[in-house]
Amino acid sequence: MDIIDPRIEEYVERFTTPHEPLLAELSEETARELGMPQMLTGPVAGRFLEFLVWVSQPKRVVEIGTFSGHSALSMAAALPDGGHIDACELDPERAAFAQRYFDRSPHGSKITLHVGPALETLERLEGEFDFVFIDAEKEGYVGYYEAVLPRLAERGLIVADNTLSSGRVVDEAPPIAAFNEHVAADPRSVQVLLSVRDGMTLIRKA
Repeated sequence: MDIIDPRIEEYVERFTTPHEPLLAELSEETARELGMPQMLTGPVAGRFLEFLVWVSQPKRVVEIGTFSGHSALSMAAALPDGGHIDACELDPERAAFAQRYFDRSPHGSKITLHVGPALETLERLEGEFDFVFIDAEKEGYVGYYEAVLPRLAERGLIVADNTLSSGRVVDEAPPIAAFNEHVAADPRSVQVLLSVRDGMTLIRKA
């Protein structure tokens, strides 16, 4: 199912400020070397994340599911002075790919890449989180949400990606549907599900 008419998606991308050259190169090499280009954040969602970081000015960002590094670099570009991203990636090959681009970016020094299970990484990290981006395996979303919500700063924000699951949430029960139901039923949080790309849910504490 197309969530949005492909012509509208094309129009939206055409009138969104395009990738920086390095991110465009990253996207092309990801599709060529790693495959699964649908897992890329893309220029529209990437700019959206950049805008959210630019507006909220978080000092402490956590990314759960880094893939090839597009979203981390998008957010890093808008971090305030002293801001930092802890990026979690389970797959060593994807992590090595992302690190190569972090090393080439003027914003790469703002990112620390942690390789291994994200829940274990979260346990090792100390303090509160100002901004959390969740974009890992969908079966794990509830666990990630439960791990980060109690540690979210007072004005912190969680962004969960792919929460429309290509529209399958309407007639089917993909893994992300359980997460959507869980968050909607949680009195501790307030959320809005947006039809940006494959669905992005913004969550804050109630």
